[in-house]
Amino acid sequence: MSELIISVSGLRGIVGQTLTPDVARRFVAAFESTLDAPGSAGDIVVTRDGRASGPMMAEAICDELRQRGRNVYDAGVAATPTTGVLIKSRGFAGGVQISASHNPAEYNGIKLFGPDGRVLPQQLGERVLAVYNGDVPDTTADAGRDVSFDDNFSEHLNSVCATVDVDRIRQRGFTVVLDSNHGAGSQLGSVLLESLGCDVTVLGDQPDGQFEHPPEPTANNLATVCEKIVNAGAVVGFCQDPDADRLALIDETGRYIGEEYTLAICLDHVLRQMKGPVVTNCATSRMSQDIAEKHGCTYVRAAVGEANVVDAMLENNAVFGGEGNGGPIDPRVGYVRDSMVGMALVLDAMATRGMKVSELADELPRYEIFKTKVQLPKDQLASALDAVERHFADTKADHMDGLRLDWPDRWLLFRASNTEPIVRIITEAPTMEDAVKLAKDAENAINA
Repeated sequence: MSELIISVSGLRGIVGQTLTPDVARRFVAAFESTLDAPGSAGDIVVTRDGRASGPMMAEAICDELRQRGRNVYDAGVAATPTTGVLIKSRGFAGGVQISASHNPAEYNGIKLFGPDGRVLPQQLGERVLAVYNGDVPDTTADAGRDVSFDDNFSEHLNSVCATVDVDRIRQRGFTVVLDSNHGAGSQLGSVLLESLGCDVTVLGDQPDGQFEHPPEPTANNLATVCEKIVNAGAVVGFCQDPDADRLALIDETGRYIGEEYTLAICLDHVLRQMKGPVVTNCATSRMSQDIAEKHGCTYVRAAVGEANVVDAMLENNAVFGGEGNGGPIDPRVGYVRDSMVGMALVLDAMATRGMKVSELADELPRYEIFKTKVQLPKDQLASALDAVERHFADTKADHMDGLRLDWPDRWLLFRASNTEPIVRIITEAPTMEDAVKLAKDAENAINA
């Protein structure tokens, strides 16, 4: 995608083409104008993942914020969830994370955080976009200061460790592999695992953005990492995306368990200790709903997007939530998807129950997810949605986010892309054959 990708929570683009320092300056200027006036509580923290373009983007962003009267705390390389913890624990007015998440190395981007330490919700994000697309107001404030950090992750480390039995995990002396792939996760990730008494091998420990494999932690991209888990004699492999808000698992046999199981294993472990509502998005595996119901807990489904999940978690006072892309959200730590939370809870589950990660995964309800996309101009979207709904008239339709159809043991999600003239079809069923057939039936309904 060559165009600048803009959403309510931030933007992404190819550095030097669609995303330039001037674009970044204008975007954070729009963001700054929506925050409370500069003052004793008006400071902003800026962090970045390990991409090579990060320092250049940080320099432009920090300078723009200073020129607009903000004291800027440059926390350097840090995971996205660490940014949220820093804002909440130190009382910042907001934060900027420079990251393109799982996009290729030529991309970079900006994620915006509010004073509550979460990615901007839709209402606030729309205010920023309105200013960005209109007239960004000038500032008359005196220039702010640049403040450096001595320690940017102790608060995050301590809050994650407080959610697990550290001594019990230490007693097991787990051998683990952490694949940070030269992203932001290696710094806190290795310290966390060592604090939990693990013998850690870190792959891609230098956060320089020189990815050794494509950055999204999918099965195909992690094929070479799977072999390294076995060679290291590790009981589990933890694989992060560049800004470390997502986590995929590899078991002790070198089997890619994936991102959906990260959330499911964490959720099952948390609900064994405390009960309460659970929230995931509508594209997340049915495993989470089954787990919540097994533990007698309310399950709530939200629209796709971290901000939507967090909104629903706050509204329902959820004890846990997340997205099936490997992004668990633990309110005890923060309202941001967090790979550190995932690693700690998986190890705690293994230590508490005396089980291998493969056994934790295999005891969960088994489903297969299939994802595909169909080229579809926006002016044909409404008729396509109607056609699919009519074709599957025997089941209840949910229009929260596109069209979702549910049966007792399977579901289908049909939703438009925000950035391309396509619709994404996601299906889940007990077997891959059934999931593929469900998707093909939807495609046939569109073309009928």
